[in-house]
Amino acid sequence: MKKIAVFVDVQNIYYTTRDTYAKQFNYRLLWQELMAQGEITIANAYAIQRSDDQQHKFQKALKHIGFDVKLKPYIQRSDGSAKGDWDVGITIDIMEAAAEVDTVILLSGDGDFDLLLRKVREKYGVSTEVYSVEKLTAKSLVEAADIHHKIEHSLLL
Repeated sequence: MKKIAVFVDVQNIYYTTRDTYAKQFNYRLLWQELMAQGEITIANAYAIQRSDDQQHKFQKALKHIGFDVKLKPYIQRSDGSAKGDWDVGITIDIMEAAAEVDTVILLSGDGDFDLLLRKVREKYGVSTEVYSVEKLTAKSLVEAADIHHKIEHSLLL
């Protein structure tokens, strides 16, 4: 049975599905689809920690589905800008997981991950898949993945 590792850039998926479709992504349906393809051995969802009841409900739902929710504090800078980026954490976790699985699945449209996908395929021989909203996804990321799954209405709530 194929071993699958799933990594979700929660903020990226939230904003791209909201901005494109005014809907939320259906994580439960994704989980069901992936379970039909193999064994999900690693499932991480990376989010920003906020003191918000809706966020807590959402994170609890992700955990109930089977995701390990990793939280990073939301930092508001004195100049008004904000920071809450998981790119390095996602990269480290994917590099470590790639040695143990057959397929790495990334949910993000962020082009910063293109080099990462190429590297894990080259070094570990894993297949790489990306789920993202096509029009808000870096072309380099689509090209770096073995398979690009377009997030469309069938994967939305």
